[in-house]
Amino acid sequence: MEYKDYYKIMGVARGASQDDIKRAYRKLARKYHPDVSKEPQAEVRFKELGEAYEVLKDPEKRVAYDQLGTNWKANQEFRPPPDWNTGFEFSERGFPGGDASQYSDFFESLFGRSFRSGASRYGGATSDRGAAGRGGASFHVPGEDHYAKVMIDLEDSYAGATRTITLQVPGVDAQGRVSTREHKLNVAIPRGIRPKQYIRLAGQGAPSHGQGKRGDLYLEIEFRPHPHYRVEDRDVYLDLPVAPWEAALGATVKVPTPEGIIELKIPPDSATGRKLRLKGRGIPGKTPGDFYVVLRIVPPPANDEAAKSFYHSMAEHFKSFNPRAKLGVHA
Repeated sequence: MEYKDYYKIMGVARGASQDDIKRAYRKLARKYHPDVSKEPQAEVRFKELGEAYEVLKDPEKRVAYDQLGTNWKANQEFRPPPDWNTGFEFSERGFPGGDASQYSDFFESLFGRSFRSGASRYGGATSDRGAAGRGGASFHVPGEDHYAKVMIDLEDSYAGATRTITLQVPGVDAQGRVSTREHKLNVAIPRGIRPKQYIRLAGQGAPSHGQGKRGDLYLEIEFRPHPHYRVEDRDVYLDLPVAPWEAALGATVKVPTPEGIIELKIPPDSATGRKLRLKGRGIPGKTPGDFYVVLRIVPPPANDEAAKSFYHSMAEHFKSFNPRAKLGVHA
């Protein structure tokens, strides 16, 4: 998938104001409109402009897009990092006049899920006569709900935790340029929460119109990449290096888990890829997940003459052993 430089497509600087973006789009849209343009590939250029404008006209999409940086080159294979849009607080606005499918794969990969929502989540306006002695009717519209993706550690899900989270809220400053402000929160992380689940913070969304309730803030949870563990639903996996003699003879070894170090018995004649299941030691819950230790046999290096001699003697002792026999390959 090719990275798209929307600023280059629009012919504007990355620091352009929202008014600059609008003027550039109007000028180029007239130039490349398929109904009137004589320019080569006018229809393709017009479609590219529409996609670029869809992102850059919206402060929220623009801030998220800018997070990717400027290090991507044209025709370079692009894959968005999994945490590319974390730490930003967005409203759900949807796509007026269409959805992500009408744009490129690049656009779809960035905004096809995070921003697709249909109409904004406004409640209906409610009529209120107001306080005694005040005539007429006033309208109170609840504030819009906001959404953010945040990263937590796997260990936080095991034990539960309270963390300070700082979100960046996109907006437009007095000069018409996109900016962000900080929204700092103390968040209680429930024990057993999993990726793609939400924490709802009542009243932390957008302010209301009139005297209605503020919107809520929904935090979508993702786990930070862990150097040891990987997660599948509620199950947690650890690849455990073991020495050849530990796998062959059996052994009791120390194993790290998100809840601390345990001792694990490795059965004799274990092979690489063997899974040892620790029931109920995965992510906590009404039905907790399991913790799987996956054995990976690691041979010592043959980095000196004594080690090489030992391996030669092993080869001689086990010369009838063929590790590729199941593949139909004869030694």
